[in-house]
Amino acid sequence: MYDEKKMMGLKEELGLYNGRVEKSLARFPERKEVFYSGSKEEVNRLYTPLDLEDQDFGESIGFPGSYPYTRGVQPNMYRGRLWTMRMYAGFATAEESNQRYKFLVEQGSSGLSVAFDLPTQIGYDSDHDLSEGEVGKVGVAIDSLMDMEVLFDGIPLDKVSTSMTINAPAAVLLAMYIAVAEKQGISAEKLRGTIQNDILKEYIARGTYIFPTEPSMRLITDIFAYCSEHVPQWNTISISGYHIREAGSTAAQEVGFTLADGIAYVEAALEAGLLIDDFAPRLSFFFNAHNDLLEEVAKYRAARRLWARIMKERFDAKDPKSMMMKFHTQTAGSTLTAQQSENNIVRVTIQTLAAVLGGTQSLHTNSKDEALALPTEESVRTALRTQQIVAHESGVTNTVDPLAGSYYIEAKTNEIEEEAMEYIRRIDDLGGAAKAIDDGFIQREIMDAAYSYQKDVENEEAIVVGVNKYQVEESTPQNLLRVDPIVGENQKEKLRLLRSARDQEAVDQALAHLKTVAQEDENVMPALLVAVKTYATLGEITDVLREVFGEYKQAVII
Repeated sequence: MYDEKKMMGLKEELGLYNGRVEKSLARFPERKEVFYSGSKEEVNRLYTPLDLEDQDFGESIGFPGSYPYTRGVQPNMYRGRLWTMRMYAGFATAEESNQRYKFLVEQGSSGLSVAFDLPTQIGYDSDHDLSEGEVGKVGVAIDSLMDMEVLFDGIPLDKVSTSMTINAPAAVLLAMYIAVAEKQGISAEKLRGTIQNDILKEYIARGTYIFPTEPSMRLITDIFAYCSEHVPQWNTISISGYHIREAGSTAAQEVGFTLADGIAYVEAALEAGLLIDDFAPRLSFFFNAHNDLLEEVAKYRAARRLWARIMKERFDAKDPKSMMMKFHTQTAGSTLTAQQSENNIVRVTIQTLAAVLGGTQSLHTNSKDEALALPTEESVRTALRTQQIVAHESGVTNTVDPLAGSYYIEAKTNEIEEEAMEYIRRIDDLGGAAKAIDDGFIQREIMDAAYSYQKDVENEEAIVVGVNKYQVEESTPQNLLRVDPIVGENQKEKLRLLRSARDQEAVDQALAHLKTVAQEDENVMPALLVAVKTYATLGEITDVLREVFGEYKQAVII
């Protein structure tokens, strides 16, 4: 990228610079012997064109909207359309969550993102013994189509983009969403949004799995196939690095493990007979926004470039849209502190800038009180306003990829891409992502990184303001949002009334048909749609699938 003669001269100048630095250190010693990024990668004192000596501009950086998409998937990015401000919300009952969604829309949120409670995430009805004490706590309780109807009451589904953070029972919740739209008179072709539907990261980092690997992958590819024909604007999976990073991974691990999962999903779809350019344009990704601003910007650029190369060179994709990595970002929940919670507003602002400077397509900003409880309306408003201020007042949206050309950013982008690709090679050697998960390789790598970071915090090598330095005495937090335990009892009563009022014969027939389809090699989505429309419950449907598929047992990782 640079003239060879000029590079030689630059090396001489760099030597002189280093000499001046050595002299100055006697008077002004550096704060640390070694400086590290947030992922504990060594950071040089200075970056120059010498760090990019072998880089070809066209092959590695290029222009926004063009392969390899390092600089973004759209030619004019936010000069045309801002990212979707998709605030993640859901708690207690469908009625209460519906009111929060309407509040967010009134405040300027341009997309909804549904948080489901733990029983819903693992396919249990609210009246199941294992649901006791968990109903409505970390998200909204959805037991049947009736709850989904209430959740989106008064919200025209052809006018909003909806993301649903659901994985093991994703096909069931998607079927409910499609059924609600039909009741509103909206065809599935008009629905826009994303379903997370990423089971591999559940085995790696999160734990809300139900079925073994093989049938789980079958459900995912069934969704791919069904939506490519019937719900063409829907993003059929959000391949998630977010939870991998929350579990303690480094930035390069987040990229490497996420893209390895993506490769596994593509291979499964191809084995199921789908064509790469039929389903790949609807794949999407979900990344974390952590505290190290510049490392995070480089991470997004590296991930975008690496995925483009994988799709083109490994899978022979032809459609440019198949090579574009479109991703949602959420600020890092693991960085929020219960101590001096107002500081979390600053952390979220830095993370918002990282996501925007890195070219995200949508963003959720965490609220300041989430280390303590579910966020209040006031703190949610502040989190949304953070995005709006960055969008309209900071100036960073006025030009595309404004940090491109920074010697550090470009060098860091290369470094993360190389490290992530090395992880992908190791996972390939192990037999792919599913095998690497079963062997515990990915989990061990994350555990080691998390342990290393925790040691640094405890030794004050990594400073967390308000936690291991700059502490103050604080009073007990007040006015936190708490979910009333009566929510669980109310959901049980709703289920009792639902079961007494519905057509039980129709439910039984639909569940029997679903079982037959699951036992054979048919796409389960049409049978699921029939079942949810009879008001069969989530638990009843997943119990049928449990009977056919079995349940996943997590291996002990040593």
